[in-house]
Amino acid sequence: MKSVDLSHLRNVVLAGHAGSGKTTLGEHLLHAAGAVPRLGRVDDGTSTLDFEPEEQKRKLSLSLAVSTLEHDDHRVTILDTPGYADFVGEIVEGFSAADGALLCMDASGGVEAGTERAIALGRKSGKAALFVLTKCDRENANPGAALDALRDAFGSKIAPLHLAIGAAEFFRGYVDLVHRKAYAVENGQRTEIAIPDELSDEVARRRDQLLEAAAEADDDVLTKYLEGEEVSDAELDACLHRGVRESILAPVVLTSAGKDIGIDGLLDAIVRYLPSPAEEPPVKAQDRAGSEVEVPPDPAGPLLLQVFKTTADPFVGRLSYFRVYSGTIRSHDHVWNPRHNEEERIGQLLYLRGKDHEPATEVRAGEIGAVAKLVHTETGDSLCSRDHELSLPPLQFPQATLPVAVEPLTKSDLDKLGTALNRMLEEEPTVSVERQAETGEQILWALGENQVAVISERLKRKFGASVVTKQPRVPYRETIRGQTKVEGRYKKQTGGHGMFGHVWLAIEPNPGGGVEFVEKVVGGSVPKGFFPGVEKGVREVAAEGALAGYPVIDFKATLYDGSFHTVDSNELSFRLASAMATRKGIHEAEPVLLEPIMSVTVRVPEAYMGDVNRDLNTRRGRVMGMDTDDGMQVVHAHVPQSELATYATELRSLTGGRGDFTAELDHYEEVPGHVAQKVIAEHKNGGEAQSGH
Repeated sequence: MKSVDLSHLRNVVLAGHAGSGKTTLGEHLLHAAGAVPRLGRVDDGTSTLDFEPEEQKRKLSLSLAVSTLEHDDHRVTILDTPGYADFVGEIVEGFSAADGALLCMDASGGVEAGTERAIALGRKSGKAALFVLTKCDRENANPGAALDALRDAFGSKIAPLHLAIGAAEFFRGYVDLVHRKAYAVENGQRTEIAIPDELSDEVARRRDQLLEAAAEADDDVLTKYLEGEEVSDAELDACLHRGVRESILAPVVLTSAGKDIGIDGLLDAIVRYLPSPAEEPPVKAQDRAGSEVEVPPDPAGPLLLQVFKTTADPFVGRLSYFRVYSGTIRSHDHVWNPRHNEEERIGQLLYLRGKDHEPATEVRAGEIGAVAKLVHTETGDSLCSRDHELSLPPLQFPQATLPVAVEPLTKSDLDKLGTALNRMLEEEPTVSVERQAETGEQILWALGENQVAVISERLKRKFGASVVTKQPRVPYRETIRGQTKVEGRYKKQTGGHGMFGHVWLAIEPNPGGGVEFVEKVVGGSVPKGFFPGVEKGVREVAAEGALAGYPVIDFKATLYDGSFHTVDSNELSFRLASAMATRKGIHEAEPVLLEPIMSVTVRVPEAYMGDVNRDLNTRRGRVMGMDTDDGMQVVHAHVPQSELATYATELRSLTGGRGDFTAELDHYEEVPGHVAQKVIAEHKNGGEAQSGH
């Protein structure tokens, strides 16, 4: 693939709700431009952009895919993203590398959660956008109503570029409202036709909506429009060119992949209206001193690129996708990773065509490429030249809020699991893994149940580690409310030396002070040499729990008396005597179970506030306050961790995918009696306390 100049490059992310036809649309764009010789189908598992086995099995996109086409002397790189919220990290990666977005929406439906999520990401990243109404030939499709739904939700900056000719099964073409020409597909070919007479009033109304939005990009044209003067096609086209790039408006185009309608018009709109890298502002990077510098997209400038995705390819190994923002990178170069202070050797550079790769000798500013087997570089890292250090801010991913405990399926999987999880984390920046100290479980934090299922499949397929997942145990703790004095006496007679240890301990609360051991022995009733054994006994019982098997915190054990045998006493004897006393003392000192209380922040549209607050109440949550942020309602609450195990999934269901939350440990507090009884009973029965329900 030959390099083209910056002005002839387009990097476009496909985003929208799951099932809106993004991948099918991308496939048709690639086929129409001759980039793929045969039209693949998602349902057949032959799509260029859905090539992972898990995607082919589920018939939906689960990860970011990149491919490139050429149209009208322009090179267009398409970044196809999943629509499910579980895989929003892939959408973040796609937006980070693109200059413009195609926001897809099913013409038979309204504005769905995935559409809103894509729009929010586009706004946050400042990307120019075109809306694409897909499946205009689908049963119940109504492109006009879908356009109005977009305008109702996002205002008059949503501007129709096309007007449908027919709808649903009668959809056969569209009117280009800029140039006032009509096109229909006849015998498989796009043919220019006369604008149907019955559409003349609608053409005038929709073109006026387009003019109203586009005129905002040019004061002279706005004046002409407001004064009722005719705005020429060329003036309107120039306003659209500028208005889209400056995010003043977002035009709407119509397509039907099934009937192959609108694909050529969409390719023209991508090239005509979405920005090239040359039209984007310089990126803001940091130099070696930490100062902000602006770096324009110049192939001859200092080298600066960012890795936006990492994947494990079964043939080439670890594969890093990158976007070059400045300079030119060549195969076999040596580059510098400023985050890790490490040099990387660049192997064979690649252009991406779905699962296929095309060798490249160089990748220039504005272009997207890939390279295999980088040693130190992770997703979000910048690469530059060592003598001109530059770095871009890391990518910002959402916090994973669904915990699952992960265990190897068999003993043979145990040896592979650690390496497999580390390799998986390279691919999945939204996921984290931690060892839960209180329960000993390995916890995987993910964005949702679908992501957990896909990760489990990939761990087995790519890294040979089969796992089982289950709901994690809640890291309860225990403490005491009262005080007592207890005796521990351990005596064992055997042939020869026996064992003898005898202690008196005072057990009392120690709020906020942890587990504390002190000795106040008078007269040498317990020799100093046995004090360490006594303390070990106290701390062993504290670690294993006395009530429900959870660590006991915030109590003080004072050794104040005891006795010993000159021959049979040793440290072990006193450790065992101390453990007996401590266990007995905790049971006598009003033991209580403590549960972790999380500080939870829930973001939802206002329409769902009542449902969310009621649901939090059923989870024993306490609402601490409410405010608004960027049009969303924000609820701050304290909720027991045991009530949040599946909240990520349930909140999504409750809010139609529009709500999200974060949670962090705030404090521990006493578990209500009925909940504590259940947890203690499960412990006594040998079960695991899974939740407080």
